[in-house]
Amino acid sequence: MIKIKYTNKLKDILYPLVTFLVIIIVWQFIVDYFDIKGYIMPSPSDIIKVFYSDFNNLFKNTLITLNEATLGFILAIVFSILIGTLMDFIPIFKKCFYPIFLVSQTIPTITIAPILIIWFGFDSLPKIIMVTITCFFPILISFIDGISNIDKDYLNLFKTMNASKIDTFIHLKFPMALNNLFSGLKISATYAFVSATVAEWLGGSQGLGVYMIRAKSSYALDKVFASTIIVIIFSLIFVFIIEILKKLLYKERELK
Repeated sequence: MIKIKYTNKLKDILYPLVTFLVIIIVWQFIVDYFDIKGYIMPSPSDIIKVFYSDFNNLFKNTLITLNEATLGFILAIVFSILIGTLMDFIPIFKKCFYPIFLVSQTIPTITIAPILIIWFGFDSLPKIIMVTITCFFPILISFIDGISNIDKDYLNLFKTMNASKIDTFIHLKFPMALNNLFSGLKISATYAFVSATVAEWLGGSQGLGVYMIRAKSSYALDKVFASTIIVIIFSLIFVFIIEILKKLLYKERELK
C-alpha cells in the first residue's frame, strides 16, 4: 500500500516535469530550426542566459518587488483578520462595510494604481498599498465564511457553558475558521507578487515591473520572459510558504 502511494506521488511529479521538459525542447528546436529572431520569440537558452548576463540588474529589481509584495501581503493579512473579527463582534459593522468591500473588488486594478501613484508618489508605498488592496478581499471573505459557517450545535454548547463572546471567538470561531482562512491566504499569495509587478508597470522607477517595461520597449523579449519566470517562481514560493505554515500549525494543534 505504501509502495503504491509512493509510486503515485512519483508519477504526479514526473508526468508534469517530463511534459515541461518536452515543451522546452520543442520550443528550442522550433526557434533554432526556423531561425526566429529573438525580438519575436526568444529561445529557452537565450532566456536562461539573461539570468547570468544581467544578474545584478535582475537581482536588484527582484528585491524591490519582493519587498513590496511581502509587506503588502502581511498588511493584507493583518487588516483582514482585524476587520473580520470586528464584523463578527459588531454585526452592524458587517452590514455597513461588507457590501462596500464587495463592490470595491469590481474596480479594475489598472484604474486604482495610477490614482495611488498620484497620491503617494513613485516610491514603494503605492505599490505596497496596491498589493494590500488586491490581497485583502480574498482573505477577508474566506475568514468571514469560516466564522459564519460554524455548526450551530457548537455555538449552543458554548452558550450553555456561559462562554463570553471573546472566549467563543478565541476557542471556537477562530480555530474553526483557520481552514477557510488558509484557503484565502493561498489565493492571495498568488496575487501578491503579480499585483506588485503590475503596479510598477503603471508607474514606478524601479522593480521588476519597470524592468519588464524597459525590456519590452527595447524589444529584449528574453529579459521580459526571464522577469516573468521570476514572478511565477516567487508566486509559487509564497503559496508554498503558506502551505508549510498551515501544516506546521495543524501539526502543533494535533500535538496539543
